[in-house]
Amino acid sequence: MLKIIEERGYFLQCTNRKALEHRLDSCEKLVFYLGFDCTAPAIHLGHLVPLMLMRLVKSYGHEVIILLGGGTTLIGDPSGKDESRKMLSREEINKNISTISEIVKRIIGSVLFVNNADWLENIRYIDFLRNVGRHFSVNRMLTFDSVKSRLERESHLSFLEFNYMILQAYDFVELNRLYNCNVQIGGGDQWGNIVNGVELGRKLRNTEMFGLTVPLITTASGKKMGKTEAGAVWLDPNLYSPYDYWQYFRNTEDADVESFLCLFTELPIEEIKALSAFSDTRINEAKKILATEATRICHGSAIAEKISESIVKAFEENDPSQLPEIEIPRNADIIDVIVRIEAASSRTQAKRLIESGAVKIDQQKVFNYSIELPKRFSVSVGKKQRNISMK
Repeated sequence: MLKIIEERGYFLQCTNRKALEHRLDSCEKLVFYLGFDCTAPAIHLGHLVPLMLMRLVKSYGHEVIILLGGGTTLIGDPSGKDESRKMLSREEINKNISTISEIVKRIIGSVLFVNNADWLENIRYIDFLRNVGRHFSVNRMLTFDSVKSRLERESHLSFLEFNYMILQAYDFVELNRLYNCNVQIGGGDQWGNIVNGVELGRKLRNTEMFGLTVPLITTASGKKMGKTEAGAVWLDPNLYSPYDYWQYFRNTEDADVESFLCLFTELPIEEIKALSAFSDTRINEAKKILATEATRICHGSAIAEKISESIVKAFEENDPSQLPEIEIPRNADIIDVIVRIEAASSRTQAKRLIESGAVKIDQQKVFNYSIELPKRFSVSVGKKQRNISMK
């Protein structure tokens, strides 16, 4: 299984790979876990790589646990962050847990959900320091990238955040105790936290646990995967429409088609290599397949097929009526429209797009912010196009 994980691009690092391979090759059923802190109302495309890995793990018959950090979200993970996270209330966190769990179920299916608040909120602090804290070296914790890079960018790291890696390590040990969880999956920035958990499990429970991290995905041009001009590519259809999701993958750079087919679809490797060998206009067919298969996994087959058919009719058969229509208040101006369709993240950015000639209304470029808008029209900004109804 690890060879397949590597072949599809999910592998970055692994603790004691030889021992993990031995246990997998012996057909032992393992328990894998992936954790999410619930700091936002949804998860985005950056989270999809470990979720796709968990789909693969589940397809091999292993058990899957998704940990939703009702406890650790109260603190905030400093990994990769330039400043402290906003402190959320328990009510906000519980609402985020509900929406994130629905997204995960849609992508992976039936899994065991756990909330680390169940054990973290009942910890007796003095006992925790004596039994767990004594196994951690502050000197060593300061060398981990999650802490070191933060201190290099900003001199302030609160004691609250500094505790985070201890709590994540303790989560892994608790999951091992409660569910015999053997393997933690995480992003590359979680390596230090995961190693801490593996080592704490050995010290507290005298058991072997493993960590496996996935790489941060960037495009061939060096951009962070899942970022657009208007912000993140959310996996929640209420925050980022399935139509835009399909279009995001359809607009993949040629050089990224093969790797994205491996990462975000479940097509066989042989078929992916054949599709990636396409050149000239045929590469666009591979991109359509990528977009449809990726949308199928995130939003379901019916929605993926409907979007694919409507886009072909809209752009290849010149039938703009197939494009999704958005209702916008009658008093809105063209700048509002551009922000509303998420072609820009702010009015300032929308103005720049107009000035550069990137905005068209009914296929005509516009440069005037105060243009009078018709009741119904199509607007296009780059490759993003929508039908607008002014109500």
